[in-house]
Amino acid sequence: MRRIAIINQKGGVGKTTTTANLGAALAIQGRRVVVVDMDAQANLSLSLGIEAKSGSPTSYTVLTGTTKFGAAIRDTALPRLRIVPANIDLSGAELELAAAMGREFILRDAIREWVEDERKRTGRAPADYVLFDCPPSLGLLSINALATAGEVLITLQTEFLALQGMSKLVEVVQLLKKRLNPELVVTGIVPCLYDSRLRLAREVLGEIRTYFKGQVFPHPVRANVKLAEAPSFGQTVFEYAPDSNGADDYMRVAREVVARETRDPELAGLPAFDEKARLPLKEVTPPRKPPPRPPPRKPAASSPVAQPEPTAAPAARAPEQATSPTVREPEPRVTITPAPRGRSTTATSSDTAPARDARIGAAPPASAHSDAPTRSASAAPKNGASTGNAAHSAAPAREPKSHAVQPPPVPSPVAKPAARAEPRVLRAEDVPPLPPDAFEILSILPTDS
Repeated sequence: MRRIAIINQKGGVGKTTTTANLGAALAIQGRRVVVVDMDAQANLSLSLGIEAKSGSPTSYTVLTGTTKFGAAIRDTALPRLRIVPANIDLSGAELELAAAMGREFILRDAIREWVEDERKRTGRAPADYVLFDCPPSLGLLSINALATAGEVLITLQTEFLALQGMSKLVEVVQLLKKRLNPELVVTGIVPCLYDSRLRLAREVLGEIRTYFKGQVFPHPVRANVKLAEAPSFGQTVFEYAPDSNGADDYMRVAREVVARETRDPELAGLPAFDEKARLPLKEVTPPRKPPPRPPPRKPAASSPVAQPEPTAAPAARAPEQATSPTVREPEPRVTITPAPRGRSTTATSSDTAPARDARIGAAPPASAHSDAPTRSASAAPKNGASTGNAAHSAAPAREPKSHAVQPPPVPSPVAKPAARAEPRVLRAEDVPPLPPDAFEILSILPTDS
């Protein structure tokens, strides 16, 4: 029986998502899987549709010795996948167990008793895989999981701070291996929330593979919205969206895990990994639909309701108006042509002088004559000159514009922005070197072409 602790002291890097969907992928491959929720937030339990009430058998009651490990196991909607749930009671376990003797081995002793009882009854181990979803800390709950597990699977987000705490995490694993669990090894690193469109994500993934040579799984888990939507329905991604990228990525992670089954001789008889294994259609449960909205309330008959006043029907158009389109007559245009020397300028127009004066912006003739300066009789228009020219000549002269050159405004001194430092990805050479026995030398399947 393989016992794998999925851990990272940083939160939000995909530990719970990996535990739920990796366990589901292994169950689809015919393995018997038990996942253990070691986080007081109980996100793993909710992701699998299990809600444990306070006082019910959970991982908290197992740690406090109230119930046995086998009594706290519950079935899920997926065959061959079971869970030991958690609830908010687990948040006080560290304080309650602070003074307990051998508090680091409470979970290990409970699972060992469960395995021995099952072997006596059936002659084989009760499960093929036990996966521990550790909290985002290195407290007593994580130490119990690491002291019980035989392998460590590290989930890592492909962002700037990805390598920040990895060296410290590996040092803690090495320390626990020397003092508490000599069998503990690091199986590999699973990059999660990977977006190949981002240059930063590609650079961080390259640095991780440079620093942890041979230990990074070849297929990262891509950022996929279906992985975020599935827990809200209490389902794994294989039940909620079996054809999504998230389902495909976690099936590839399961293939890497199954390839390392040679470590446990009891798992040698299990069937080989099936690339086409999927959930049968009858086992895929549809997502829960939201409750229908109540119909709108109708007003009571007794209450007066203001009715809209009836509007008169529009009068029927005449046949010629309905069939012929409306044609707007063009407005008369005023064309002012320069006259030869000795003649006055004439305005050609088909409308009256007042309309022409209003269109060209001139004042009426009466006001123009009253405001115009006195002229001699010889300056009067001859041969029936148009009124428009009189209006033009009678218009007050515009004041000449001042051509004085204005001095240009003096710009106010503005402080230059400080030069921004170029972003730099944390490189592998920036991290202190690891001990030579940090990882177990394991072969990894080649990537798909």
